[in-house]
Amino acid sequence: MDIPLKPEFETKLNRIASETGRAAAQVVEELITGYFEHDEWFRSEVRKGLASLDRGEFISEDEVQQRIDRTLGPR
Repeated sequence: MDIPLKPEFETKLNRIASETGRAAAQVVEELITGYFEHDEWFRSEVRKGLASLDRGEFISEDEVQQRIDRTLGPR
């Protein structure tokens, strides 16, 4: 399969391949594999969240804000 790349992406790809001692095709394959793995994980997490909502398991908007504030600090 041939996938056309914008010239700036091809330049970056070739630089990364050269710097890491790998073929450009190997770098692309690793990137695509990572994307597919992340996509699979993300979709699984969304399904879990939706199932939780279907069971009535959720927290209020106020609790969400409190958790955000604890993590990031008050707005």
